[in-house]
Amino acid sequence: MVHHVHQARSSQGSAHPIYGETRASRSASLRSPGEDGHMTEATIAHRVLEELRRCDRALDDDELAFRLGVSPRQSINQVCRGLERVGRLSRYVGPSGKIVNDLRRPNATTTAITDAPALVRAEDVESPSGDSREQRDAERAMLDLLSTRLGIALRPRRFALADGVRIEVDGADQQLSILVEAWAHHGPPKSAQKNKVLADVLKLLHVATTLPTRPRLMLCLCDSDAAHHFTSARSWAAHALRGFDIEVEVVELPADLKAAVLAAQRRQYR
Repeated sequence: MVHHVHQARSSQGSAHPIYGETRASRSASLRSPGEDGHMTEATIAHRVLEELRRCDRALDDDELAFRLGVSPRQSINQVCRGLERVGRLSRYVGPSGKIVNDLRRPNATTTAITDAPALVRAEDVESPSGDSREQRDAERAMLDLLSTRLGIALRPRRFALADGVRIEVDGADQQLSILVEAWAHHGPPKSAQKNKVLADVLKLLHVATTLPTRPRLMLCLCDSDAAHHFTSARSWAAHALRGFDIEVEVVELPADLKAAVLAAQRRQYR
């Protein structure tokens, strides 16, 4: 039985009707970052869709980040997920086992990319209670930290079950020897949050039953107080995780991401 809790540190022409800018300035925005040195989501969305059309094949997030010179990679992942939600592209597991982005799948529209900014605004995407953009960003960073610790790349992975149901886990390696669910939270979890984490555990266990060899199953958390209920507390949840050999890994977020998660939690608790 394996159960770990680790702590680690981690112009010319007429103005465009949507952007309010000329064609020349819009082209420049696709080539360079904004004034603060960082590209906006709208700019990245433009470039992602343009590159997929130009390439005419599916590309994974790493390929897009490399081709577009976007760092960190999570920026590409975030934008592509937003574009998928509104039907601008499809994301699915490609031949290499990595999730790819494709304009050619049936649910990907072929309309012009000029309306992309409206499709990736945070206010256009409804999030469930207890979930926030800051927490999702932190969870992607947590997977990167865990990848570094384990010495193996972990990426989101979608599975198609026998009855056509699709299920996605937060992280898996290419050989499917490790499956991970991440939860960005600081402080002891409330009742509904405990249930959310246990639902993630059930997802891991269910996916594991579909694989020929049982993988290592992990929860990735970012705070020892949040992990306590699932590790060392006298709770049936901790007992169950030990019984099912669920490993709990705690990584330490960078200060800015930690502050963003705490701010998101305060908003949710108001």
